[in-house]
This record gives sequence, structure tokens and C-alpha cells, in this order.
Amino acid sequence: MLRKTPLKELENRVKGLIEIEKLIKGILAGEKRSIARAITLIENNGETAQKIISAIYPYTGKAYIIGITGPAGSGKSTLIEKIVKELRKTGKTVGIVAVDPTSPFTGGAFLGDRIRMQNLSLDEGVFIRSMASRNSLGGLAKATKNTVRILDASGKDYIIVETVGAGQLEVDIVKVAHTVIVVLAPGFGDEIQAIKAGLMEIGDIFVINKADRENADRAVIDLLSALELNTHKTWKPPVIKTVALTGEGVNELLKAIEEHKKYLQTRAFDEKRRKKVEAELLEAINQRITDTLIAELKKEGKLEELIRKIMNREVDPYSIAEEILKEKISKK
Repeated sequence: MLRKTPLKELENRVKGLIEIEKLIKGILAGEKRSIARAITLIENNGETAQKIISAIYPYTGKAYIIGITGPAGSGKSTLIEKIVKELRKTGKTVGIVAVDPTSPFTGGAFLGDRIRMQNLSLDEGVFIRSMASRNSLGGLAKATKNTVRILDASGKDYIIVETVGAGQLEVDIVKVAHTVIVVLAPGFGDEIQAIKAGLMEIGDIFVINKADRENADRAVIDLLSALELNTHKTWKPPVIKTVALTGEGVNELLKAIEEHKKYLQTRAFDEKRRKKVEAELLEAINQRITDTLIAELKKEGKLEELIRKIMNREVDPYSIAEEILKEKISKK
């Protein structure tokens, strides 16, 4: 016998659908309140989040996404402020996603609403969101990609994603950005650290910020020498000197971004986009399979038993994972 859905439950569902539709219309109209509300829902990762992403997905793909990474203290945020101000002079709208270290107490972003970019938040053509990394790989919040999609669908011309600068794991920014800028500062060994961290592989443009410091020219030479070793790339990443506090070198950086954008408009863009889509599809499949398996194990009451066996060293996690997959496959 079919279970009848209570009238109150039906009313709540309809109300929920109306609210989602209203929110989506607000996003597509570029309303800041709707954008902020949608991002909050995305961060909470509920059922509503997927409905929002599914609805706005056809309206994405128009924004140009710039990833900015590098060690803490290299001046990334100050540089972003100057870049955005220059883009606004040309009438371009900008979204900024600043991924901060996660607070161990609240799970939120330490830097809150990005006080150092406060002046930009008063501009109607700029939307800023600070997000917690939530210990995800590469310092990128799990919700970052979907936040970028919301900003994209809202009509932003450029979206800048600034990451925490956590070293090797920062390579994850490639999955989000069209152009990746690595910002370094001379005198602290940052340029050598970048080489060790593997950032040389992901950087499309390298910036030596605080170039009014001693050893700035030396840092440029070291980076250019390191880049010469990377011969398999058809794009040759430029090294640009900037002084973010004064705005020196920012126009040159914007020209480099435009040149890389033109480069990507060739076949290279389609190939890079295909790789990004493939990586995201595989990630989504893996996540869905994982979530489904965990839910089934919990429902069957097996998860705690398996955890106990691993803790008692009776079996290793990989053997259990293999057994679970074999069992699920055999039932098909």
C-alpha cells in the first residue's frame, strides 16, 4: 500500500521549490543577497545545494577564472586588490573567492570577510566571499568550485580564487582556474620553495612581488633558470616584478593574463577544459560511490565493526575496501 504524503509535508516541499526558484532567479540577475545565500547553502552541502548547481550549470562557462597562489606573506591579497581595481576601470565585474585556513574551533575562515579587501566590497561590481579550506586537499574548500559556478552564472566577467599558499597541495588550484598565478617574495627563499613544492608545474605566470626589496632581480633570474628546465610546455610562463602596495607592475601583469587568455583560445583551451571536466567527473563519481557505500555500511551496521577490526590490527583498511567492492560487485 502506497504511503500518503501528509499535506504539511507537501506544502513544505512546494515552498522549498519556490524558494529555490526565487534564489536561482536572483543569482542569474546578479543579486548579491541571492549569491551570498546560495554560497552558504553550497558550503552546508545539503540536498538544496545540488539542485542549485544543476539549475545554474547551463548558465556557466562565460567567466574567466584566475587562480592566485603562493606562500603566506607574499602579498597576494594586496595584489588582488590592485588587479580588481584595474579591471573595474574597464567596466569588468569581478568575483573573489578567498580560501582561508580553517578555524579548528568553528570550522570557519579565520579571516572572515577579508578585512583587507573591505574597500572593494563597497563596489556593486565586485563580490567577495571568504571560505574555509576545511582541511581539503590543496587548501581548496570542497565548495570552492561550486561557488565559482555561482559567481559565473551571476554574470561576473572575472573570478579570482586566492588560496592559502600551503605548498605542494596548492597544485589543486589547476582544477579550478584558467590562468594560475604564483606570487613569491624575494629574500625569504620563497622562489626556491616554489621549485621544491612543484608550483613550477602549475604556474602560468610568476610574480615576484615586493620587488623593491633587495635580491628581487636575483629571484627573477633563479625563477627563469628553473623555468628553462620545464621544456614540455608550449606556453612559456613570464616572470613579472610587482610592488603591490604602489601598483607598480600590475598593468604588466594584466597584459600577461590577457596574453595567456589568448593562448588558451587556441586548441590548448579545449584540451585544458577537457582535462578539467574529466578530473571533475571522476572526482564526482568517486565521491558518489564513497557516500553510497558508507551509507549502506552504516545501515547494515557493519561500519563500526570494520573500524574495530582495523583498530585491533586484525585487518588493514585496503583489504577491507577490496572485500567490500568484491561483495558489492558479486551482488550485481
